[in-house]
Amino acid sequence: MMATPGTGLIGVIVLLLLLLLGMPIGGALGLVGIGGLMLVLGAEPALIKAGSLLFETLTRYELGTLPLFLLMAHLCFSSDVSRDLFDAAARWVGHRRGGLALASVAGCAGFGAINGSSLATAATIGLVAVPEMRRHGYSDALATGAVAAGGTLGQMIPPSGALIVFGIIAQQSIGSLFTAAIVPGITQMLFYFLVISLVVRFKPDLAPQTERASWAERRAALRKVADILALMLIVIGGIVFGWFTPSEASSVGATGALLICLWRRRLSWAVLYKSLEETLKTTGLIYAVVVGALIFSVFISVTGLADAAGTLIAQLGGGRVTTVLLMALFLLLLGSVLDGLALMLLATPILLPVISSLGLSPIWFGIFVVRATEIGFIHPPMGMNLYVIQGVARDVSLGRIFRGVLPFLAADFVHLLLLIVFPAIAMALPGWLA
Repeated sequence: MMATPGTGLIGVIVLLLLLLLGMPIGGALGLVGIGGLMLVLGAEPALIKAGSLLFETLTRYELGTLPLFLLMAHLCFSSDVSRDLFDAAARWVGHRRGGLALASVAGCAGFGAINGSSLATAATIGLVAVPEMRRHGYSDALATGAVAAGGTLGQMIPPSGALIVFGIIAQQSIGSLFTAAIVPGITQMLFYFLVISLVVRFKPDLAPQTERASWAERRAALRKVADILALMLIVIGGIVFGWFTPSEASSVGATGALLICLWRRRLSWAVLYKSLEETLKTTGLIYAVVVGALIFSVFISVTGLADAAGTLIAQLGGGRVTTVLLMALFLLLLGSVLDGLALMLLATPILLPVISSLGLSPIWFGIFVVRATEIGFIHPPMGMNLYVIQGVARDVSLGRIFRGVLPFLAADFVHLLLLIVFPAIAMALPGWLA
């Protein structure tokens, strides 16, 4: 009798309250999921179902993708890849007005293709790029805003941790998600380039021109990142063209990062131990989140909340685009108070059935929901990337960082709208390669 949409809605409200009170995402999802299932099914069936999900999840082959990509990221970080990527971009475009801001976004895209985390990308590139831009007379707002926005590329450009988690939760092909993310990731970066170009065109004093690097310096900087670029192309290209599965690609990436670390003479027992330790810590946290999200998803399914949401949307009489716009508004509103991963895990079991009923691809929905939650990383009051950048530039106020990120936030809204109106932005490449 308790298996009603109202029970599911109460569970969602309780989950939101727990997240706002600061409870870890995995614990909140698991607690609400198991508590709800006990209320609906009884204690014994709920515990049996939770135990079964735990075993099935942790023994899934594709779950091995995540720790190997994380190990690749930590090993590359030990090789000082972030500084090399920014330096290479700065040598090629730094002499242009706003060039160092362009280099920061390009560095974020490059590091995001290795790391897959928005916060880590913003923090790592920010440590290098923000002091360099300020040293050359760039506006604090532009310098911090460019890196804060550029950091969100880590969530979209493959291999993305968020897309891996979504693929596991939604039972979708991780390889297809990675392929679908390539064009949105590139166009998002180009939108940021356009914003920087327009801002410095109308306010040239925000970004003074710097000295042009010689061709010899440019070639030298490019040679320093040739190994990393080759690894990125092999990993991403291998997935896109079907040379190997995402799980195999992650092992290739981890092995390649280990060899690069060795080649650059940065590999030591201390570095290896630290990389393995950080990988295991992060993996354990994400596994807890995944298991909790799956239990919560079962609870939502049993209560019928997802079906009720689909029926309500159908009764509103809106078309496909209108419906998705309402979903985007829902995600953006919640994204202002919730962490991006928490929002994705909360929204997926509720909205995915609605997306399927509209005839839209779950792969497209994965790109859409990650793109929408990305905006939450630079949207107040949560805006985690804003706080990360303030940690890098402690003498710059949070208000000034937010003013700097506003033009990029406007570009994000336009980009998200285009993704909704033209789903082919995400789906054309997977369809062409199929």
